[in-house]
Amino acid sequence: MKALITSGGKGTRLRPLTHTQNKHLIPIANKPILHYAIETVIDAGVKEIGIVTNADCDEVQNAIGDGSRWGVRISYIPQEAPLGLAHVVKISEDFIGKEPFIFYLGDNMVVGGVKRFIDEFEKDGSNCHLTLAKVKDPERFGVPEIDNNRIVRVEEKPAKPKSHFAVAGIYIYDHHIFEAVNNIKPSQRGELEISDAHQYLLEHNYQVGFSEITGWWKDTGKPFDLLEANRLVLEHLVPQIKGEINGKSYIAGNVTIEKGAKIINSTVRGPVIIGADSIIENSYIGPFTSIAENCLIRNSEIEFSILLKNCQVLDIGIRIESSLLGTDAEIVRSEEKPKTHRFFVGDQSRVELV
Repeated sequence: MKALITSGGKGTRLRPLTHTQNKHLIPIANKPILHYAIETVIDAGVKEIGIVTNADCDEVQNAIGDGSRWGVRISYIPQEAPLGLAHVVKISEDFIGKEPFIFYLGDNMVVGGVKRFIDEFEKDGSNCHLTLAKVKDPERFGVPEIDNNRIVRVEEKPAKPKSHFAVAGIYIYDHHIFEAVNNIKPSQRGELEISDAHQYLLEHNYQVGFSEITGWWKDTGKPFDLLEANRLVLEHLVPQIKGEINGKSYIAGNVTIEKGAKIINSTVRGPVIIGADSIIENSYIGPFTSIAENCLIRNSEIEFSILLKNCQVLDIGIRIESSLLGTDAEIVRSEEKPKTHRFFVGDQSRVELV
């Protein structure tokens, strides 16, 4: 079985971070989101992976490489424009051929792996196997209508959802999915919707099975989703201390301190990860925080947040929480007079003051 993973799109819901970085490369617990997708399908036994990328950018190719670091082969499939998930499948037909495959949205995360879904697909002999998750806002997703334990219809982003389930971003297909994606028409928003492809399979009497994700699944398309995913991964991270901790610091709980990092006169209460060569001085780092490499935190408090590389938080008198700081971001206290708030804020940024 092959795997097809998405890494394209514009990441509009995560701007301004995605103005300068592919959303699939944003780190969760200091590891790019896309790595989790790759490792998940590898854990299920996949050896050959196709990653669909934006045709006008090689950022993902440069970051991921040919797969040799994982012992697999990775190919890249350029998509000229974001024309829908069914279009992603359509342009991947040459790569997939006649083999069954798992289609994994690269910004999704799931606990427990995907092998159990592949096993269900093979046991049932179905043409398509969907994973479903109960969500509070099914209108954001493709929504299945279920009757007598069978999916009878799938509707994309319905105004009035027929169930509380979302079709999660993990699908398993045989080659009949290509018949579907080559016969559906673009939706009103100009995209080939994967829900329409699923509906085509149902209407043409192909077997569509499903499994409910009873554990944790997250589509990391929004800022708070990233923080929640970070929280969950940190809870399961195996702690290790490779950096330096001076005698006046206090470390509690599940804490990882990477090589070259220094904790000076500070309290770190896990689960937390501190990236390589970062310095935490006279500060408090609270639970569910990821700090990437080469950051400097001094005389400040941070909790339930993600800081990308080269961030600086200096002399801030209030606790920072539920925050995302992009690469090279700085939050500093000015000593200049008059004492005023000064902001240098990019497009689609958000700042909350208390």
